[in-house]
Amino acid sequence: MSKTAEMLRVDQAGEFGATRIYAGQLAVMGNRGPHSAEIAAMAEQEAGHRAKFDALLARRGVRPTALQPVWSAAGFALGAATALIGPEAAMACTAAIETEIDRHYTEQLEELGDEDPELAGMIREFRDDEREHRDAALAAGAEKAPAYPLMFHAIRLGCRAAIALSKRI
Repeated sequence: MSKTAEMLRVDQAGEFGATRIYAGQLAVMGNRGPHSAEIAAMAEQEAGHRAKFDALLARRGVRPTALQPVWSAAGFALGAATALIGPEAAMACTAAIETEIDRHYTEQLEELGDEDPELAGMIREFRDDEREHRDAALAAGAEKAPAYPLMFHAIRLGCRAAIALSKRI
């Protein structure tokens, strides 16, 4: 599999997972909880990212990860669990995920260089959106979540594992 096909597969999986995390959070918080409107807006943006990656996967003949059912359940569970802890924990989840995705997308851009301008442009645009999500989560009190450092690093570790697995499976 080509490097760009691997990137597409893992990036689409990540955007899919993000939509599931936000769905889990909104299922618990409803549309009137603290940060619900902000989470719903982020979820909509992630759905747009996923749709663009879905289209690019189809156009380039790259299959999505076979782990999508796992990421669907795991993402929803992570979102619901953090929302059950409280609104700051939901924001801590976003801060952790988006910190890791910022790192991941930046590494991909360095690896791509000038090789695939279409993919690089999408990654750059989406990375900027993810940075905004991270900053919004921090501004909304993510660091006030119970056991924030532990939660933050555990979620980032899980995100790295999901990235590694989605590249190959």
